[in-house]
Amino acid sequence: MRAVVQRVARARVRVQGQTVGEIGEGLLVLLAIARDDTEADLHYMVEKIAGLRIFDDAEGRMNLSVKETGGALLVVSQFTLYGDVRRGKRPSWSEAAPPEVAEPLYERFVGEARKLVGRVETGSFRQMMEVELVNVGPVTILLDSRRLF
Repeated sequence: MRAVVQRVARARVRVQGQTVGEIGEGLLVLLAIARDDTEADLHYMVEKIAGLRIFDDAEGRMNLSVKETGGALLVVSQFTLYGDVRRGKRPSWSEAAPPEVAEPLYERFVGEARKLVGRVETGSFRQMMEVELVNVGPVTILLDSRRLF
């Protein structure tokens, strides 16, 4: 499982001009599911993201998680994070899970995230989406349940 996590002042997702998910302060999570991801990958990512200490404390140091600040998550499925361009210039998507595997894991990720973070909004799975955000910092973290960056 891979994720790009961005600390945001606000973010929203639109599909065909209609807002389907929107948050104020919190984290925008672009989430990709690999073809061989398991429940262990899912739990690792949910707990890691909910516990990332990337929000400022009273002294202005990044020391608080989204759970501690009362912020929200906007979780957007993005299989293109598994685009492999090591050979040529056209990405290969062979590592990304097919939709029938990815969608249930994505939905379970969202369900588990809702247990840890009060408010979780989503994009629309398998839809062309427009994602808008105001990144604060900017703070952007890359996560992979299988390897460290």
